[in-house]
Amino acid sequence: MKQTLSAALVLTLLLTSAAPALAANKEHQQLMADLRILQEQAQLLQNTLEAINESMKAMDGRVTQRVDQLSTVLIKAFADQKLSLDNLSNDVRVIREKLDDNNVRVGSLTQEVSALRQSLQQLSARPTTAAADPDAAAGGTPAPPAPAVPPAASLNSPQKAWDTAMADYFAAQYDLAVLGFNAYITSFPKSEQADDAQVYICKSYLNDHKDDKAAEACDLAIRTYPGGNALADAYYLKGLALKNLRQLDRAREAFEAVVKNYPDKDAARLAQQALAQLGRP
Repeated sequence: MKQTLSAALVLTLLLTSAAPALAANKEHQQLMADLRILQEQAQLLQNTLEAINESMKAMDGRVTQRVDQLSTVLIKAFADQKLSLDNLSNDVRVIREKLDDNNVRVGSLTQEVSALRQSLQQLSARPTTAAADPDAAAGGTPAPPAPAVPPAASLNSPQKAWDTAMADYFAAQYDLAVLGFNAYITSFPKSEQADDAQVYICKSYLNDHKDDKAAEACDLAIRTYPGGNALADAYYLKGLALKNLRQLDRAREAFEAVVKNYPDKDAARLAQQALAQLGRP
């Protein structure tokens, strides 16, 4: 009986001491399970962050490419706009030059009308003088002729002389224009428009189909005014005159001189077209 009680007591003591150990082991297993879950969650979070970084890099590349494309488009647009503004400025300059030329023509025509009116007044005064002097009308001393319209060189100022010669030029009175421009050069040789007057003599001869005289007049302008602002036109007009005279080699030399020495002048563009028409030598 005593032995049975002792065995039972020992068994009870063993069970009592094993219970805390079992409880501790379960708690350890739970902690390990929680730790594995945390590790898996941390790994998942790391993978997510890596994916986000890759997406950000790809997005950054696309944004950079798009910005570069937009920059290229904007640069091209600005360049096109600048080109359009430059073309518009050139058009405005051409229009201004044409307006200035028209103003000169209007002034010249005004001078021409005034000269014609004066001439008509003088012509209308001639029969009146004859009627007032019957002896002269009957064969006596003839009445003095009415004074002629003053030539360009006898006018009061270089501008009036110039306008009168230009009026004859625009009226296609090329012989009178040549006389007027020659008189202008003789009377005002130091004028800034003296070289232009010589070139207009060349133009007058050219328009009057006197190509040999036109070539000579242009040569005179080139020799006399080597620093004049109308030198490019002189070479170009000389080329036209020589072309009309069928002296094609000399005409080509004149056109090439314009293109080479005065590339920014309008005459250079016209000379280039003339060279294209002449073809290769």
